[in-house]
Amino acid sequence: MDNLEKKYNIEVVYDDNHLIVINKRPSQIVQGDKTGDVPLTDILKDYLKEKYNKAGNVYLGLVHRLDRPTSGILVFAKTDKASKRLSLLFQQRGLSKKYWAVVNKAPQESTGTLVNYLKKNEQKNRSFVVSESTFGAKRAELTYVYKGKSDRYHLLEIELHTGRHHQIRCQLAHIGCLIKGDVKYGFDRANEDLSIHLHARSIEFEHPVKKEAIHLVAKPPEDPVWNYFADMFSDSL
Repeated sequence: MDNLEKKYNIEVVYDDNHLIVINKRPSQIVQGDKTGDVPLTDILKDYLKEKYNKAGNVYLGLVHRLDRPTSGILVFAKTDKASKRLSLLFQQRGLSKKYWAVVNKAPQESTGTLVNYLKKNEQKNRSFVVSESTFGAKRAELTYVYKGKSDRYHLLEIELHTGRHHQIRCQLAHIGCLIKGDVKYGFDRANEDLSIHLHARSIEFEHPVKKEAIHLVAKPPEDPVWNYFADMFSDSL
């Protein structure tokens, strides 16, 4: 991390003329909300303006999001062309994105696919598993692999096949695998920093302009639990 990244409290994973990818911290918000905290969209525009000495406005296209308490890979477009192509890529699931989740217990099977129908409750900002026939229900699918355990927790690697609101949090909770710190979905206590142990660890996609393969990996945040599992898989970080 260079001095400019430290100044703006960001960790850049990839940066070229067309896109910038960061490792989002759990406390950071992607877009402005009722808290009034400065969002990453504004922070990154200021960062790019200073880094590249830009006189005018800086273009930054938001192509996907991460929940505030979640960390990991977050991709932004730096041109309109890249933004449109990346947005289409995310909509069509034309990429591979994997998450790590630290949960309170192991699933019954070491690997599996979860298929549920979810409905978002706007007032509670929470999704619920409902029947397929429920009005507004959306199909949600993910695949998980059991990766290892510590003395108290278990690590799952997850690949999403759909992109629903709070999908991983909701579907894992439905099978009794509660994400550490996620009190909204049933974990018994919050993390001290209000984060949850859900991390967008890696992404693979074709560069929207250069057409070359991109594979990026982001280290999880610094804390004893994440450090334990990061050390376990240090050869792949």
